[in-house]
Amino acid sequence: MRKIIVLSFITLDGVMQGPGGPEEDTSDGFKHGGWVTPYFDEAGGNEMDKQLKSADLLLGRKTFEIFASYWPSHGDYWPGVNDVRKYVLSNTIDKSDWNNSVFLKNADDIRKLKTTDGTDIQVHGSGELVKLLLKNDLVDELWLKFFPVILGKGKKLFDEDSMPGAFKLTESFVTPSGVIFANYKRDGEVRTGTMGV
Repeated sequence: MRKIIVLSFITLDGVMQGPGGPEEDTSDGFKHGGWVTPYFDEAGGNEMDKQLKSADLLLGRKTFEIFASYWPSHGDYWPGVNDVRKYVLSNTIDKSDWNNSVFLKNADDIRKLKTTDGTDIQVHGSGELVKLLLKNDLVDELWLKFFPVILGKGKKLFDEDSMPGAFKLTESFVTPSGVIFANYKRDGEVRTGTMGV
């Protein structure tokens, strides 16, 4: 069984929209694109290099189009990204010139993909796709990067449709600029109790 690992930059108030630059995602009037840049230091860059291992990718259409317009000519910054298989969840496109792109239609296609042989599957960005994965209990691990900033408005990583579940912290690292790298793996059902008892 292949694992689906969600990697996301996230603010303290849960926003994941437009981390990479001012023009990355301005939908709904979002004006804070590029909010990760002031906090990215050498330690954070080294930690990201470890996470960007050679793994197949699962992307939503918008993130795929951003990636497909950039990575084919910048592969030196992410070794292997142009060679791995890119699975794309989309109902509007079904082909691409980017090497090794495969198109999926729904959560059932993703569920079948998990049963195939191959590497772990990483999800980058792709907010709507992540919500679909969480709703259908298809996320095995969350590799989150918490940035010390609150934006108030913007697309959130989690919503009320996420299937309840417990996660266990497996690895953490804090950069000098205050970014918390926290990796979690699925750990069964939500457990509850009463404080002080």
